[in-house]
Amino acid sequence: MLTASLAALLLTLCYAGACASHPFKRCRRCHGHGRTRTPTGRASRPCRRCQATGWRLRLGRRAYTWWTRTHAAGTRPDPQDPRDPINR
Repeated sequence: MLTASLAALLLTLCYAGACASHPFKRCRRCHGHGRTRTPTGRASRPCRRCQATGWRLRLGRRAYTWWTRTHAAGTRPDPQDPRDPINR
């Protein structure tokens, strides 16, 4: 039980480190090329999923960004902050 918990914690920390150091991964649809083939296989067009960049934001990084924006929007401003335009 303890080893399973430690293994889960270790995997979580490793994934968090990967999201922090490498926030982008290759697009799964176009395999990082930025272009996809049509169903017939003859022509290629820009990948709609990654907007032809070949890169996608990792799910963990997307969750971290959502969390920080939610926290920033929900925190109250400091009443002693002189930079706050309300306190001027």
